[in-house]
Amino acid sequence: MHDIIQQLEQKRAKARLGGGEKRIAAQHGRGKLAARERLELLLDDGSFEEWDMFVEHRCADFGMADNKIPGDGVVTGYGTINGRLVFVFSQDFTVFGGALSEAHAEKICKIMDQAMKVGAPVIGLNDSGGARIQEGVASLGGYAEVFQRNVLASGVVPQISMIMGPCAGGAVYSPAMTDFVFMVRDSSYMFVTGPEVVKTVTQEEVTAETLGGATTHTSKSGVADLAFDNDVDALLMLRRMFNYLPLNNRDKPPVRKSDDPTDRLEPSLDTLVPDNPNRPYDMKELIAKTVDDFDFFELQPDYAKNIIIGFARMDGFPVGIVANQPLVLAGCLDIKSSIKAARFVRFCDAFNIPVITFVDVPGFMPGTAQEYGGIIKHGAKLLYAYAECTVPKVTVITRKAYGGAYDVMSSKHLRGDVNLAWPNAEIAVMGAKGAVEIIFREEKNDPAKLAAREAEYKAKFANVFVAGARGYVDDVIQPHETRKRICRSLAMLRNKKLDNPWRKHGNIPL
Repeated sequence: MHDIIQQLEQKRAKARLGGGEKRIAAQHGRGKLAARERLELLLDDGSFEEWDMFVEHRCADFGMADNKIPGDGVVTGYGTINGRLVFVFSQDFTVFGGALSEAHAEKICKIMDQAMKVGAPVIGLNDSGGARIQEGVASLGGYAEVFQRNVLASGVVPQISMIMGPCAGGAVYSPAMTDFVFMVRDSSYMFVTGPEVVKTVTQEEVTAETLGGATTHTSKSGVADLAFDNDVDALLMLRRMFNYLPLNNRDKPPVRKSDDPTDRLEPSLDTLVPDNPNRPYDMKELIAKTVDDFDFFELQPDYAKNIIIGFARMDGFPVGIVANQPLVLAGCLDIKSSIKAARFVRFCDAFNIPVITFVDVPGFMPGTAQEYGGIIKHGAKLLYAYAECTVPKVTVITRKAYGGAYDVMSSKHLRGDVNLAWPNAEIAVMGAKGAVEIIFREEKNDPAKLAAREAEYKAKFANVFVAGARGYVDDVIQPHETRKRICRSLAMLRNKKLDNPWRKHGNIPL
């Protein structure tokens, strides 16, 4: 028995070494951690239970029969983050460049299947050269098996992808279907076709970093949600975000009680919105001063900056925040911001996270670029997301809510549960000046008359109390009591039950 135990430990030691000490040193030389080191940082100490340590590939072509490494380029299993169950896989670049084989894919599929059975999130740490060429179509089949599980798990358990090295070709579609994608600057990239293929086909010369690096995907494409400077920062921030998420779609988000009083007043909010309606202000200040402990976990901060999304807590309970940002494009909704917010609202709805919406929106962005780009259909995505959403929805209109954008931003008409407004809020088809210039166009050469008409329009239509009289806002509140009123609303809504009509699935305007 002693000999058998010794053999077991030798096999384990070999598997833990992956591609060997030289390749691990090379990984460190690139500023990257090894696959197992990443899991040690991500998971609670001693909590990792590894599966399939001894799995090897079954390829006999191109000399592969004599080149087998236990684990086959991916470390899989489960553990805990702050005591809460999570399934993980970490691709090992030191073994065949992390390339995915049939056996490699089977390991990933096994933990994804188990995660759905027990109702726990899946986190993938991607660092792979793509499909293992020596296996041909078998490796492509492996990718498709993973994709199928990404789809089945969507909306059932949270899925998070951390891109910590290359992720190219078909490999990018698995992270694209997960709920959140994080990247590491200067060491990770994602693209469907690499720089060499791009040059051959389109004659464009581009580097891997420019084509699909972290900066590109967090600021231009919107594929990634956040980028971090190194592996350590990335994994620690991933642990932090995990604290906002429930384990599955039947679970409630984790409560972390705070010492921040729910009835805390914030007098500085009374002067946040400028008297001049055309002057901007920073909506992030309102968010920070409203949520627990001024702690807001923003997602996609460098993409579609005219809308803000992220997680926070109110009275210890996780909430999703969606807010127009007057500092960028006056807070207008455009194609990118509509898609960004719609996907986030749908995630929150899938996983029982209430949505708080702060509204200051002058409308949808005009122009041929937006119309040709399909703003009608893309804007409808956000409308659809809010209308379908059944979790508690609390909306606060801080200043402008004009036109169709008023409807879209979680209005009472889209089953908003509690809709509040600040005293200076304007809810109308459009701004008073533009409206008057259309209605009274024959008086356009008389500034005095137009000014009087503008004041009349504001009083009759752009006044928050007009909306209040129709019940479109439930109350007009003082800015300094925003936190208190939201916390009370969420407490009232805690046991809300609302079901949509039965259907196989809706047909969101994609």
